[in-house]
Amino acid sequence: MDCFVGMLISLLKIRSVNLTELATAFPSDAQKESRYRRIQRFIDGHFMSFDNVAWFIMYLFEFVENDYYLTLDRTNWKWGSKNINILMLAIAYKGTAIPVYWILLDKRGNSNTRERIALMKRFIKQFGKEHIRGVLADREFIGEKWLKWLDSEGILFDIRIKKDAKVPNSQGIEVQAKKLFMFLKPGEKLTLPDARKMTGIKVYLSGLRLQDGELLIVATNWLGDNAIEVYKERWQIETLFSCLKGRGFNLEDTHIISRLRIKRLLVVPVIAYCWAHRTGEWQHENVKAIKIKKHQRPAKSIFRAGLDYLRDTLFNVAYSLEQALQNLLQFIDLKQCCQSL
Repeated sequence: MDCFVGMLISLLKIRSVNLTELATAFPSDAQKESRYRRIQRFIDGHFMSFDNVAWFIMYLFEFVENDYYLTLDRTNWKWGSKNINILMLAIAYKGTAIPVYWILLDKRGNSNTRERIALMKRFIKQFGKEHIRGVLADREFIGEKWLKWLDSEGILFDIRIKKDAKVPNSQGIEVQAKKLFMFLKPGEKLTLPDARKMTGIKVYLSGLRLQDGELLIVATNWLGDNAIEVYKERWQIETLFSCLKGRGFNLEDTHIISRLRIKRLLVVPVIAYCWAHRTGEWQHENVKAIKIKKHQRPAKSIFRAGLDYLRDTLFNVAYSLEQALQNLLQFIDLKQCCQSL
């Protein structure tokens, strides 16, 4: 655990998951080469349970007893000729998303039904379905078996579909989905009152004409006028990815190509991200509220406020690592969180 804490503090300082950079800022009296090898050994052979990590996060954000939307998405990049492709399951939360589980895909491109269901089953095995308000996902996450599985599990879904997806019109004639919403003007939305069969399952369709003229069409297994508003929560996972990458911890800096090692390494920026976000919430609510600019947007995000505080504390401490951690963790009641580790 000392090595993990050292990696976490190093990452918060230098904002890069590159192991050489982590070793440079790693708090230790050992030579840099020794620090680098220690980090390598930790990633290769000594790591915490992913289920324990998930429980820690669920307790940290008090999701265990509250309802939430799950959101699925991928992030990917290339290192040399190797495609790094991560499928992540997260919880929509206050304008961003909190990562809970992830897998590394052994290919480029979209995930398949088996991979999505495996991720969902792992979550459900630990936390059940009671608090899942629904699953939100983009156009990639369609398919008969996948949607039927969600429906059979009693899990509501709100998933964007391609505008050329084939669905029946009111006369039962199969047409492209965009034909059903072609009359909408920018800013207008419509929910069709009758279920339509799409890829072997009955769904309800809602459409919105965006300001740029593009059509946003979502399919749900529930009828409601707010399907579009609910779907908009999905965008929060994009904010998460940007924080794990360029706006936060430069995930693409890693030169690791082993899927298992990347999966393990991801725990460090994920915990750092969660820590920074909770710190930002604590600061905003208890220390100093984030300033709102003239255009009514906050001067910085909750995540960035927390990250800046943590980095400032770490760069300006003149005492031991234990004292620094005590100062940084003062806002979190870890009693329940630590029960999961």
